[in-house]
Amino acid sequence: MTRTRPALPMIFAVWTLMAGAAGAQDAPAATDNITAVRDENGRYYTADDVPTFNIAKDGTVDWMTYSGFRRYHSECHVCHGPEGEGSSYAPALKKSAITMDYYAFVDVVTNGRKKVNAAENSVMPAFGQNVNVMCYLDDIYTYLKARGADALPRGRPAKKEPKSDAIRDAENDCLGRD
Repeated sequence: MTRTRPALPMIFAVWTLMAGAAGAQDAPAATDNITAVRDENGRYYTADDVPTFNIAKDGTVDWMTYSGFRRYHSECHVCHGPEGEGSSYAPALKKSAITMDYYAFVDVVTNGRKKVNAAENSVMPAFGQNVNVMCYLDDIYTYLKARGADALPRGRPAKKEPKSDAIRDAENDCLGRD
């Protein structure tokens, strides 16, 4: 009598491990959410066309990151603390711009979010109607991303690129200026 039954689970286990290893090799690499691969009129983007920061070796920041510093400290720091570090009232955001999908970030800021349960009670108000946030949302995002990547130290950036005409025009259009 041959012993085929006990060997079947072993063969199946080996086959499963081999298939899993092959699948792991085929898995896509994590996307780079930080590195700027292209510049479009003073706006920097990753390979996935997600806004990102650009900081020169001499510390000069791109206009959007500089603007994001200003807008964050105008609208967001009251709850989320200075420099995106968080507070006793609201969580730190500087790492969210690195770990959270860009489109999820936009959704939360635009529509707000409410988490109320036995363990937590947090409410992020919707800013979708606030032009001081929505017209500068990518700026805020790139600033927080630069902070989260530890590419930008605390404090007001000392040097910045000039504001491009394209950024100026987009800002005026968003704010309803002529």
